[in-house]
Amino acid sequence: MVSSAPSAGTAQGARDQLLDAAGAIMREGDQVDISLSELAARAGLNSALVKYYFGNKAGLLKALIEREWTEIVRSVEALMAKQADPETKLRIHMAGVVNNLFHHPYVHRLLLRLIRESEPAEADRLAAAYLRPLLDAYQRLIGEGVAAGVFRPVDPLLFYFTVIGAVDRFFSAGTVLRHCGDTDVLNEAWRDRYRAHLNDFVVAGILVQR
Repeated sequence: MVSSAPSAGTAQGARDQLLDAAGAIMREGDQVDISLSELAARAGLNSALVKYYFGNKAGLLKALIEREWTEIVRSVEALMAKQADPETKLRIHMAGVVNNLFHHPYVHRLLLRLIRESEPAEADRLAAAYLRPLLDAYQRLIGEGVAAGVFRPVDPLLFYFTVIGAVDRFFSAGTVLRHCGDTDVLNEAWRDRYRAHLNDFVVAGILVQR
């Protein structure tokens, strides 16, 4: 047990170490769960600090999601505020989704898991805080594109499944690559190829054909 609270700087550092270690374990293992013993070994900290800072493992996973998804929501809001045409915004967003899931491939699956496993009120809060802003941004972006005469009318929810679902599945594709390709390492070269591929298919699909 921790007998006294550490200083603010030390506390923040240890808290971030635990979150960083949890993310690294899930990224490398292509999983959305961790063991406290593995977490403690990876972070170089006593596993009792999980209870001290987060209450329990579920609290730690929720804190990780809140840290990662807050940045995603901020970046989407910043993009929507840019003075740029809808197609440019869409291409920037898709590149951002690919880059984000390349570094944090667990974020979408972990968020959905926490929503499924939470009590209804908490599930609603998580969805409203992290999923709804993305869907609202898609609705606005598609609306801007339709109004400008460059996008076809597309259901924002289906568009979410197309973009986020496709990228999420790709960055958990190690098993497919291992058995059907010549590698199971999703490196920067694969990321760049997939980013270009996604842009070609999604943009071609939503643009008005002239």
